[in-house]
Amino acid sequence: MTAAEAAGVPVRLSDATGGEPDGVVARLFAPAAITERELAHRDYSEDAVVVVLDGITDPQNLGAAARSAEAAGAALLVTRDHRSAPTTSAAVRASAGALLHLPVARIANIPRALSRLQEAGFTVVGLDAHAPQTIYDAPAPEGRIVLAIGAEDRGLSRLVRERCDELRSLPMRGSIASLNASAALAAALFGFVLPSRSPRSGR
Repeated sequence: MTAAEAAGVPVRLSDATGGEPDGVVARLFAPAAITERELAHRDYSEDAVVVVLDGITDPQNLGAAARSAEAAGAALLVTRDHRSAPTTSAAVRASAGALLHLPVARIANIPRALSRLQEAGFTVVGLDAHAPQTIYDAPAPEGRIVLAIGAEDRGLSRLVRERCDELRSLPMRGSIASLNASAALAAALFGFVLPSRSPRSGR
């Protein structure tokens, strides 16, 4: 309480649980979502990383993906406005708080959003299980990069796949044919995108 008051954070004592208070409850608000029009006009670094989720419907998967994106220094997370997981408290918990730090854009039209990012100098790389080239066959493109990943059952939608500049797959050597979306994203971010960037770049 003393630290909160010293930081200028208002404190109100309340018995919200009906019993003896034994902890701290904080009411937090996620940053306002970024609009599609803002995508091409943000102040991106020269090798910024943007993560696009195409049709991720599970809030837990959204949160886990956001956690990986934020840990990798992504500048922005883009997701569909409809037929995708909302930013619920469950998603925020799964993100370990990353959704409170990582800017999020909820977009009606992902292919059009990718076009706007391409206009801003981004190369769009899509993760696709059937891509002939894996993330190990060649380095990630230099400069600004978008990493797009689709739903576990369907992958990237056709229009998103067609909008990508490159498609890469993850080399799967075990008996299981695929990873869940958030695990695949983490593998691609840390095994493909980040090795081509300076240690503190991305935002």
